[in-house]
Amino acid sequence: MNVIKPLALATLLAFGGAVALPTTAADKPVEQSLSDANKEGRIWASFALNRHLNPFEFDVAVNRETATINGTVDESIDKDLAEQVALGVSGITRVVNNVKVDPDWAPKARPTGERSFVEAAEDATITATVKSKLLWSEHTDGLDINVDTNNRIVTLRGKVPTAEGKDLAGRYASNTSGVRKVNNELAVAGDAKRGGSSSEQPVTDTWVTAKVKSSLTLSRPLMDEDIDVKTTNGVVTLSGQVETSQERSMAIEIADNIRGAKKVEADALKTRR
Repeated sequence: MNVIKPLALATLLAFGGAVALPTTAADKPVEQSLSDANKEGRIWASFALNRHLNPFEFDVAVNRETATINGTVDESIDKDLAEQVALGVSGITRVVNNVKVDPDWAPKARPTGERSFVEAAEDATITATVKSKLLWSEHTDGLDINVDTNNRIVTLRGKVPTAEGKDLAGRYASNTSGVRKVNNELAVAGDAKRGGSSSEQPVTDTWVTAKVKSSLTLSRPLMDEDIDVKTTNGVVTLSGQVETSQERSMAIEIADNIRGAKKVEADALKTRR
């Protein structure tokens, strides 16, 4: 029987490729094969994008609602984590955990400077996140800003009309989850103009609420906080709790900078200390 490896499947699915599955009598029905392969790909991707698990190599096989995982990790906590991550995939209710624990396990060496698939995917995710935050902001939407990420180091290039705009773009990037350094090479130029922008499109309260929530979720250290967001006639109301007054100020600034937000009310956003 032909076997579709999770990496190949994930790559094909990511690029919208079609997967041809065998249909002999000894094989699973096509519908089940597709479903099982999809779950395998999602489990593998979950392992690959988990910072605790991405150094390890796993084999994943799914049969209906049961996932069988094999591989080697260096601590028992990682074996348990792999099982919980697999159980977190929709459609999986049971895991056969054959992962071995070897304290002497070490990842295979890669050529110097070569990024792994996981690192490249993480860099791409960071780039997309920073670009989204710039697009959603009324101050940076449509500006000629190029975002490049390599090994979680973000480099900003292009032109902005003011020093404040340069600083704001740098803050958007630096407080993005996963970013470890920002090289802000933006040039402040009076002739900087907005290009093709979505700001000409009507902005609804629902859109503003969604983008405020997304920006908070994508920003450190607010990503783990429980902040409720409501928007009425452009007035954004924040409620809930954050850890410090600095986090509260950051949440207000993020909301205030979202395109379409006319005012931010945060009396109901409290600090724990």
